[in-house]
Amino acid sequence: HRRFDYRPKTDPYCQARYTFCPTGSAIPVMKEEDVIEVYRLQAPVWEFKYGDLLGHLKIMHDAVGFKSSLTGKNYTMEWYELFQLGNCTFPHLRPGVDAPFWCNQGAACFYEGIDDAHWKANGTLVLVTTISGTMFNAMAQWVKYDNDTGIYYETWTVQASPDKKATVWFDSYECSKFILRTYQKLADLGAVFKKMQTNYTSIILFSGEPIYLGNETSIFGPQGNKTLAAAIRDFYSPFKPHQSVREFFVDLFKIIDHVILNHQFYLFYNLEYWFLPMKSPYLKIIYEEVPLPGGSKAPFGV
Repeated sequence: HRRFDYRPKTDPYCQARYTFCPTGSAIPVMKEEDVIEVYRLQAPVWEFKYGDLLGHLKIMHDAVGFKSSLTGKNYTMEWYELFQLGNCTFPHLRPGVDAPFWCNQGAACFYEGIDDAHWKANGTLVLVTTISGTMFNAMAQWVKYDNDTGIYYETWTVQASPDKKATVWFDSYECSKFILRTYQKLADLGAVFKKMQTNYTSIILFSGEPIYLGNETSIFGPQGNKTLAAAIRDFYSPFKPHQSVREFFVDLFKIIDHVILNHQFYLFYNLEYWFLPMKSPYLKIIYEEVPLPGGSKAPFGV
């Protein structure tokens, strides 16, 4: 996943149904002698709206919590989409604009407090390590770098087959990856983690070797490939939001036709388009065991 030199301003066209990081605050500077508890937080995606519904499919959201021993204050840090998951996964097709329009930035959110009920009701709130104030402050500097340079959310992992050692063509870049990066940074700074099982959600597409197609200019620009441009727009058209029930089922058949019957998927990754020659089982949700720094890795499917 590519890192960028700066975070671009978001286009006013991109609108979120739920405000990104509504109570967010700056990360505080901790006293060096502070002892800070670090908590693993996990709950079903959209738990606030649908309860444990997506938890049954193991589609989980991850965050990390902190508690200062000197002040007694709690904090939550997470990373998620600025404009919700659908906008990060699929583009908008705007009238009069040839290129698909993406609202796919993701970012870190830090705020005071830990909503115990949210994380405990259908998920996880568990102590994983303790760190010093010095380590916390160093982590905060790293978070700023990570947030300024890793700016685009990516839903999909793409790999060659369900085999454990299969080639991974593209890796996802979402909430769990941020938490894993944070844990690793804390370990690099000297944190010692408890030994416990930790699992994270991955949504995997299965594909033969991807074919590079080009970027927005080379495909959709004045000298672009009009046939390819039309094919990409046609592929994305069934994924439009806010459909009626009838429209949903019509579009669902179109998606099945593209992905399963014709083995086609167009992926937008690092501002470039790729063609994925899809193959069985096409898509799988994995609730993968990923150890805290210092263990072994053992995935299993859901």
